Amino acid sequence: MHTAQPLAQHPHPKPSLSAREREVLRAWVLADSKQTAAASLFISSATVNTHITRIRDKYADVGRPATTKATLLARAIQDGLINVDDL
Repeated sequence: MHTAQPLAQHPHPKPSLSAREREVLRAWVLADSKQTAAASLFISSATVNTHITRIRDKYADVGRPATTKATLLARAIQDGLINVDDL
């Protein structure tokens, strides 16, 4: 009989995100738009977009692609960058 193992025994490979990338990711997933996230961080929406593109690339590089905002939110929760209570 096969028994499922706890998730803790199968850690997800985490990309190496810079502190700024984590900050931008958090702001973006909690905001309504890139413009709102940009305004809260005092940067341009193009800069937010650049960070998000790099973050997506880093997740893809570790085998955990995140092509949508919902998927990036899931990854951020899985990796402890965002708590469900923050939402």
